Amino acid sequence: MAMLAVKELKKQLGNTQVLDGIDLSIEKGDVVAVLGPSGAGKTTLLRCLNFLEKADSGTLTFDEETFNLHSIHKKDIIRLRKKTGFVFQNYNLFRNKTALQNVTEGLIVARKMKKSEAESVALSMLEKVGLADKKDRYPHQLSGGQQQRVAIARSLATNPEIIYFDEPTSALDPELIGEVLSVMKRLAEEGMTMIVVTHELYFAQNVATKVVFIDGGKIIESASAKDFFKSPKEPRTKDFLRTITH
Repeated sequence: MAMLAVKELKKQLGNTQVLDGIDLSIEKGDVVAVLGPSGAGKTTLLRCLNFLEKADSGTLTFDEETFNLHSIHKKDIIRLRKKTGFVFQNYNLFRNKTALQNVTEGLIVARKMKKSEAESVALSMLEKVGLADKKDRYPHQLSGGQQQRVAIARSLATNPEIIYFDEPTSALDPELIGEVLSVMKRLAEEGMTMIVVTHELYFAQNVATKVVFIDGGKIIESASAKDFFKSPKEPRTKDFLRTITH
């Protein structure tokens, strides 16, 4: 059975049907790259999966429990969020806290962990993303790539079963993208389950196990990364790949 499955997910904003009947299935250890043009509904999909936005309809099955996405209880949202991590496009770090404090905050406040234990976990996660030596720096003292790696460390600290990445490199200068992608590649190699909304074709081709192409709020094509790039089936997918590879 899939670790996470979404069925008939719909979301309308104003007169626009942003998501129109999304079905998605994720196995443990999958790295799913979500591709598509701007405004296709990719970020909204992630936000609905993590209840940052409320879907109009659809179901989510996670760890063999099924929930109605529109009428899910708050206690279930809290419970599900404890199993997931979310890495935002713009880092979402506390400006007045150090790298270490940014990682410990959720552990102490939401998980009621002792400060000493939270700091021990946070240090090991900062080490994992190559930033143990920057633990006392504030966000303004870090590059964009380093800030995003702190955000990844914060996500890892809660020991999630799956991490959602919302265009994690799109706010970065080109020379900083590699350091973030290499951390994500290492996580993939360690078996972390991830859904990554991205424009980075190298990552989608070489790290992702599966690619999902969304346009107009619908999944146009879903395939293994190899098949998606080597032999796309849908004309719209072929057009999209032609555009972005030139």
